[in-house]
Amino acid sequence: MTAADPRLAEDTAYHYRMIARALAEIDAGGPGLTLDALADRMGMSTAHFQRVFSHWVGVSPKRYQQYLTLDHAKRLLADRHSVLETSLATGLSGGGRLHDLFLRWEAMTPGEYARAGAGLTILWGWFESPFGPALVMGTERGICGMGFAAEQPEAQVMQDLRSRWPKAEFIENPAALRPWVQAALGAGEGAAPLYLIGAPFQIKVWEALLSIPSGHVTTYSDIARVIGHPAAVRAVGTAVGRNPVSLLIPCHRALRKSGGLGGYHWGLPVKRAMLAWESARLDATGT
Repeated sequence: MTAADPRLAEDTAYHYRMIARALAEIDAGGPGLTLDALADRMGMSTAHFQRVFSHWVGVSPKRYQQYLTLDHAKRLLADRHSVLETSLATGLSGGGRLHDLFLRWEAMTPGEYARAGAGLTILWGWFESPFGPALVMGTERGICGMGFAAEQPEAQVMQDLRSRWPKAEFIENPAALRPWVQAALGAGEGAAPLYLIGAPFQIKVWEALLSIPSGHVTTYSDIARVIGHPAAVRAVGTAVGRNPVSLLIPCHRALRKSGGLGGYHWGLPVKRAMLAWESARLDATGT
């Protein structure tokens, strides 16, 4: 694995593993699980458990436990349902740091996409993220792929992303991608440009996703309506699932109209952790 800062990599990897374990314990223990009992199940003292939790999200474990419950998505939909029409009309803006970083992006032309990556050189490397090991890919124009290996084997994540552009040349070069990855994960300065490689319909869906502020959510039907295809909810869901740049194009912020989480390409525990992490940070900072 390669990371921007070895200490940061160790911290983020450790914290995600802890959050993943806590998810399982909270699901098993239900809402009556106390902080002391949860810390004990994690094999930590209550003080240490609270310290590492607070370091990761800026709120106490008790407060964070509320974000990890299964009905958190429904509360998000009721309280922080993003109005995409307004967001798109006023430009891509929002309260989260990721929003500020990803205003600069461009997409492949339909002709380029049809060539399945032929003539394209894609660099790749593994990095630690707040949500486990992340495979990042990029061209000279920007980041074009990001996948997570917390819930599935690294080889499977690699094959998944490579299969999207089967005729491209892939070269391992994490050093070239590191500045963009640092900016993307909030550990560096500057912008992390995105280079979206997809079909025209997919690009429209991903553009709509980029308008959802951190800590907020929308629905698949909202996305379908705002891109001018209100009856294409199922197709929108497929395009959301095919988003090649997870986290940065926030497909985890798309929910079912009922408030259910829906699917997530890299595993539902990762989606839940992302939503909880963003909600907690938004509440902790007030931005």
